[in-house]
Amino acid sequence: MNTPHAETNSPADHTLFTVHAPGVDVEAIVRDIEATVARKMEEGVYDDARVARAERSNLATLQNRDEFLDFYLKCLREVTLINISDFEIRERRRAWAPLLVCLKKCIWNLLKFYTYRLWSQQNQVNSLLVTAVENTDRKYADKIAALEKRIAALEADRPPTSTGD
Repeated sequence: MNTPHAETNSPADHTLFTVHAPGVDVEAIVRDIEATVARKMEEGVYDDARVARAERSNLATLQNRDEFLDFYLKCLREVTLINISDFEIRERRRAWAPLLVCLKKCIWNLLKFYTYRLWSQQNQVNSLLVTAVENTDRKYADKIAALEKRIAALEADRPPTSTGD
């Protein structure tokens, strides 16, 4: 039976696995994806600072839950707001491309008011939620620090206990 499957390659091979499907040129698809990624990298699509920082701060290297929570809250704060600015409208089909771009721009201009309004409201909700989570985290971190300080003071005032004679 010839079904799609994944199989591991030798360590010398740079791919993690291969996929085979009857009647599908998987290698052509992979080449197309790689070419698209390379083109987008050249165009600066992937030049987002968060991507580089995520690679540098790989979650596996975070040592404890506090570091993870701090990193997570920082990332959450950075991605809270939806970008509501205009974007470039492109057409990949060559035939009628200028006409299609013009049509898409007209449609976008008609819908822009509604989407901006929704996105603005979503940005407000996202910001309020992130602020609430950050403030809750800060509140409990301060409370825990105060309790740890109090425990340390109580332990310092306590007379030493004798261990069995």
